[in-house]
Amino acid sequence: MNERRQWIWFAAVAVAVVGLGFLSWSRLGPAPLARPQPNSKWTSATTEPDVRVYMSDSGTITTMKFEKYIEGVVAAEVEPTWPLEALKAQAIVARSLTVWVLENDGGVAKLHPGADVSTNFEEFQAYNASRVNDNVRRAVQETRGQIVVWQNRPAWALFCADSGGQTAKLDEGGFTPPAGTDTPYLRNVSVKWTAPNPNWTATFSLEEVRAAAVRAGRDPGAVTSVTIATKGPSGRALDLKIGNATVSAPKFRLKIGSTRMKSTWLTSVAIEGDKVTFKGKGYGHGVGMSQWGAQGMASAGQSARDIIAYFYPGARIAKIWP
Repeated sequence: MNERRQWIWFAAVAVAVVGLGFLSWSRLGPAPLARPQPNSKWTSATTEPDVRVYMSDSGTITTMKFEKYIEGVVAAEVEPTWPLEALKAQAIVARSLTVWVLENDGGVAKLHPGADVSTNFEEFQAYNASRVNDNVRRAVQETRGQIVVWQNRPAWALFCADSGGQTAKLDEGGFTPPAGTDTPYLRNVSVKWTAPNPNWTATFSLEEVRAAAVRAGRDPGAVTSVTIATKGPSGRALDLKIGNATVSAPKFRLKIGSTRMKSTWLTSVAIEGDKVTFKGKGYGHGVGMSQWGAQGMASAGQSARDIIAYFYPGARIAKIWP
């Protein structure tokens, strides 16, 4: 082999090696993943920590390994039979949200002294260890210790069941970030992957509507009308005009029942007799990762890393314990 041919051969090999390395990085990410700046016992942990879990069905507190807790969250939050990459994305965001809330709010210690997290989905995240299968275990193991970070700090990796076609900004979901919290990664993102039927209808009595408005902090008096007062960028209702009162739509939804009024993305509101019928699309507050969106992306061959990058633009993944 002459010198010129030898040079060309070595160059070709180098390009191939770099190309394979890039493909590996783009699919799996850099190894090892960078650690965020220590900010608490959670992000500075050098080994997997324990977490104290308030078991809402028994009223007791159980201590378990952090990753074991995440298995129960993933199994409850999404279908354990979903594609592996969707489960991996759910594991990463569930772990991220847990760490963020523990760091910023102290978890559920104020509600349940001695506990870090709760199995009550209205207090923390859903949890169901009985639904854990090999698919869930693999998803958690393959993402072990990984969280979403922004500017080298744990990200507020909120997620919802179904965006209905567009994710929401924080205020549309009814969230107010703590002072000093920067969340540019929680923005409106168009989502073509939704639940098989994202549309819903819910009917309530006028008295139910009035009572929910009162619990949301506004007394509307006699409910003679219900309309959308203001909308956010995604199209979701920010405020409802109920009788004589303007009521926060996210707060109203929580008070009237978030499993019945599935979202604040309302397509119509109508009073007929002593009933109010809301029609809308999507399920949940709409902020952050859409679980059905993750399922659709994974089914189309995209990775957990792709899913995280799509729903939290500009954020990255870090590993906080081995």
